[in-house]
Amino acid sequence: MGETLENHAARVLGSIRPGVPADAALREYLVSNRTLGAVGKRSVSRAVFTYFRWINWLERGESLQKQVVKALGFQTRFERDPASVKAEALASRAVPGWLAGEMELDAGTLRQLQREPALWIRAKLGGAGAVGTALGSCDPPVLPSSLAAPGELSALRYRGAADLHKAQGFQEGAFEIQDLSSQLVGHACAPATGETWWDACAGEGGKSLHLSDLMRNKGLLWATDRSVRRISVLKRRAARAGMFNYRTAIWTGTGPAPFRTPCDGVLVDAPCSGVGTWQRNPHARWTTSIDDVRELTAVQGALLGHAARSVKPGGRLVYSVCTTTRSETASVAEGFEASHPGFEPAPLPISAAGAARLMLQSRELDANGMFVAAWKRVR
Repeated sequence: MGETLENHAARVLGSIRPGVPADAALREYLVSNRTLGAVGKRSVSRAVFTYFRWINWLERGESLQKQVVKALGFQTRFERDPASVKAEALASRAVPGWLAGEMELDAGTLRQLQREPALWIRAKLGGAGAVGTALGSCDPPVLPSSLAAPGELSALRYRGAADLHKAQGFQEGAFEIQDLSSQLVGHACAPATGETWWDACAGEGGKSLHLSDLMRNKGLLWATDRSVRRISVLKRRAARAGMFNYRTAIWTGTGPAPFRTPCDGVLVDAPCSGVGTWQRNPHARWTTSIDDVRELTAVQGALLGHAARSVKPGGRLVYSVCTTTRSETASVAEGFEASHPGFEPAPLPISAAGAARLMLQSRELDANGMFVAAWKRVR
């Protein structure tokens, strides 16, 4: 890589400032540095995120280079023997203090947060076998007994070293890079061919593309977001994937939908604190506060209330967030049910017990933590 790994990582860390989180600083550095190949970029990314995973074990007075080297050493020892770090130390150093009031911090959850994240991809329906063969180093997921395996689950865990964005299958739309938990949200929606669905907070379109695929590119899928840039990215991804049964619109999350079509289903994948992604993005542990959680809870409840208006009688409303805080999960679901008597809890297709609410645990899936809830409009 020419320069040492710790020097590259130190430059990224030195560029992080308010408004420029680690993932953005890393992205900017890797784009501007043309001397790094795919392996070098992965190594720098790993070093930066490892630093934030073990930041409270480091001597902050030392140079960033020395801190990076020590953090990588901690990671290596931990991966070799996770029990070498006591749960008590993880509870006090690996997460912010406010988190204990929002979720149960058992040893399994804390140790999962310190592991390096898995890389998941989603092949198009019926294409997992061909994608896995072409890429190599792919394994199917092993789901816990609490989940019912969807018949069309096309998730694969990639363990190889190739740059997947340059893979022929990716460029031709045969697969997308998408976390397993996010894929399970699509199966929780279970849209049918020919239905009308609304992905209300579509972002850059990961779940929209999955919903379209599950609909066999038939029916109508509305994809909305408040960001013009994210909608533009969604359109580019849709073109690559050959997705054409969709329409887009800007929706700020206030007031009714920007269309009049009643929907068979609405997905509200709401903005959240992202606690469920902290294994993948450890810097966010130190920039997210309990005040953020409280503000987001109000936003989530409002989004559900507005989106619910577009669900036709007999239709489904699905709520998902990539967080595991009580305030943003069970509390939001309970608040919606109390204020919307026209909706009743609906069984989730991915729940082995037919539950209407599920917490997808990172330690069980080796994926992001995610909460999903569903309701049916009865009047």
